[in-house]
Amino acid sequence: MGDIRRRGAVVLGLTGLVAPLTLALGAGPAQAASCTTQAGPYQKQVEKFLGRPVDGKQSTTDCKAIRAFQTKHGITPNIGYAGPVTWGVMDLMNKQKAVGNKPNKAGKCPTNKGRIACVNLTLQISWIQDGSKLVYGPVPVRTGRDGYETRTGLKKIYWRHIDHVSSIYNVPMPYSQFFDGGQAFHSVGLSMWNPPGSHGCVNMTTTTAKKYWSLLKNGDDVFVYGRKPGT
Repeated sequence: MGDIRRRGAVVLGLTGLVAPLTLALGAGPAQAASCTTQAGPYQKQVEKFLGRPVDGKQSTTDCKAIRAFQTKHGITPNIGYAGPVTWGVMDLMNKQKAVGNKPNKAGKCPTNKGRIACVNLTLQISWIQDGSKLVYGPVPVRTGRDGYETRTGLKKIYWRHIDHVSSIYNVPMPYSQFFDGGQAFHSVGLSMWNPPGSHGCVNMTTTTAKKYWSLLKNGDDVFVYGRKPGT
């Protein structure tokens, strides 16, 4: 999310691409902490997700694997505890993967608008479709946290700025495509599963943001629906 004082638009040629869900991993900022010896309430689920022996007991190697996951995705405290936040991220990853190449199976994103960027807040995924044809995605995204929710509804991209910098938060917002006030698609240097979320924008990896930049233009529709877990 950022200010919209500057105006500019760059229209790129459109290209089609069909891609499966990409669980792009980003590095989290958390610092390593001491490993806990305590088993968490989601110990067995976390062990299974990480390919560890599923016994519900915390071992040194369990803790190291959980802590590495937490550090990678910016989950704090990163002490290797299999708590609700850690399992919530893993559960979301499982649900995203299960979508496969049919993100609009329920038909909630309009198919009568031509090219449109869809955002499912519940599953934290986005994709581009043209009618009923999947053009790109689905890909994981990071949307607004509690109190800064990404607003739902049908919108249009109205301003694009490839090198935007937010004057509110003083952070770069590369490949910004604004569709609702200060809310935009843009890239970030964080894991897409880094809690608690953005200040309202739809965060993407650099690869995804570049692809959205090449596939979308001013006037294209954006449809946001669902509700992000925890909001």
